[in-house]
Amino acid sequence: MTPTPSYTPAEADKILADNFAPWVLALGLSVEETGERHAVLRLPWSTALAREGGALSGQALMAAADTATVVAVSCARGAYVPMTTVQQSTSFQRPVVGADVLVEVRITKLGKRLAFADVVMTAEGEAEAAARASTVYALLG
Repeated sequence: MTPTPSYTPAEADKILADNFAPWVLALGLSVEETGERHAVLRLPWSTALAREGGALSGQALMAAADTATVVAVSCARGAYVPMTTVQQSTSFQRPVVGADVLVEVRITKLGKRLAFADVVMTAEGEAEAAARASTVYALLG
């Protein structure tokens, strides 16, 4: 039996619109897929997010991973609650140039006060990850 998502992608997009700072919204993230313990967001390619040499900046990828984790935790809990990043460790494996990035988050543990997740960021059309992150969040509500 397939799990039923706690939010539709449109409902999860509303979490972004209602709860994130303008600079985060300027990344242009959109929710592609949701599930009980995961979410996939799209970070659209933008030269405004590129660094010297034309590759997507690590800061943009880290912000996308951080934001996507909030959506995935909300889906896993069945509701958005205030939360804050406790830890994020990111490994960059290959550059992204001229492509959207799919940010896939899997919740690995969901407790009453902490949530843990693994994030894989892959350039659209590529098989290998561009970056991976491990995150821990404190649930405040």
